[in-house]
Amino acid sequence: MAPTPRRATGCFPAISALAVTIAFAAALGGCGSRLGDITGSVTTPNPDTSPRQRAADIAARYQAQPGNPEIAIEYARVLRASGQRAQAVAVLQQASMQAPRNQAVLAEYGRALAEAGHYQQALEVMSKAHTPDQPDWRLLNAQGAVLDQMGNHAEARRYYETALKIAPAEPTILSNLGLSYALSKELVRAEQTLRRAVAQTGADIRVRQNLALVLGLQGKFAEAEKIAASDLPPDEARANVAYLREMLKQRDPLKTISAPKKPKRV
Repeated sequence: MAPTPRRATGCFPAISALAVTIAFAAALGGCGSRLGDITGSVTTPNPDTSPRQRAADIAARYQAQPGNPEIAIEYARVLRASGQRAQAVAVLQQASMQAPRNQAVLAEYGRALAEAGHYQQALEVMSKAHTPDQPDWRLLNAQGAVLDQMGNHAEARRYYETALKIAPAEPTILSNLGLSYALSKELVRAEQTLRRAVAQTGADIRVRQNLALVLGLQGKFAEAEKIAASDLPPDEARANVAYLREMLKQRDPLKTISAPKKPKRV
């Protein structure tokens, strides 16, 4: 098993965001294997309120108004952020039953299902959250990431390509597409796609770390380590480089990002 970087903000774990950049990436939301934001934040948190207090506040609001879809979405996000994935799924399942045509609820429900490892159900729910005549590129990107987690790389890429028609050169889509090529061992195409992603305005550290991984897989260690150490304070940079080195020692490093994840507290 590959070691975990010293801090959660050291983003090599975000390569597993192929689920689900992910960012499952905005599709990669934050370091981790979460599907990115699809509907946006429901409320603006008070910066003077602690995360624990905000969580308590939204839990109280949910208990008072369990039928309010916006509150259910916000509460589920709090639960997911604290690792309570099964509870988040339960909250959104109830919300989807009460508001079966609410696309924001369905989108969030699909994300929560995917994060909990219920991939087939996630795809079914996501397909109801947007329509062919009004597709959402974020959902298409997320659906592609789920299919990659299921090993259906060719189908996943069709979703990414459709998403790119709506949001050309969007770095989170390109990042997931690049990782999809990496998972099928097409490393040259993966590198080309990830370099294109990195060159886009808005590309963040997670996209660059994905490029570093693919460069390392091809033996381009000097450039990979330079990228792995960029954007970070020295201690986190050292942790990322160490993680990269250990990961690349594995017999099949790509299993780190392709193996389905069981729900667990983080």
